[in-house]
Amino acid sequence: MIFMALDNDHMHCPYCGSKESEVVETRESSDMDTIRRRRSCLVCEKRFTTYERVEHVQLIVIKKDGKREQFAREKLKTGILKACEKTMIPADVIEKMVHEISRELRTMGSLEVKSELIGEMVAKRLKKLDKVAYIRFASVFKRFVEVEDFEKEVRRLTTKSVRSVV
Repeated sequence: MIFMALDNDHMHCPYCGSKESEVVETRESSDMDTIRRRRSCLVCEKRFTTYERVEHVQLIVIKKDGKREQFAREKLKTGILKACEKTMIPADVIEKMVHEISRELRTMGSLEVKSELIGEMVAKRLKKLDKVAYIRFASVFKRFVEVEDFEKEVRRLTTKSVRSVV
């Protein structure tokens, strides 16, 4: 049986209702946001599982036009997925990038973050990962309008690539 843990002081055995239980096993999830605990009731001796989840403070994103909206992890992931379409980047690498960026934003100590900062974080990672995905993302993020905008960015990429090889 699975039971959500809200507070250890108010944890009741789902079988007999006793508050007396001991933790038999503890495991953290890979994202470090959830802890799974296997418990044993000290009264009826039955075992049950509880989960503890970290409650995140909701971040607010300040858009370029000054409007504010709640940070949406799925929106971040969708933008990265669009940039990475038809590339060789595996889904788990994209998921890891989304997780890293989300975690980094939450540890910055601010409840509000500018959309430009999020865009820069994504662009920096994509630039290292795949140049085509980076150009696709940059074209939207930096609002390329003319073909020359693309050419300038590609020149910057190729110039930096040549310098790092020499």
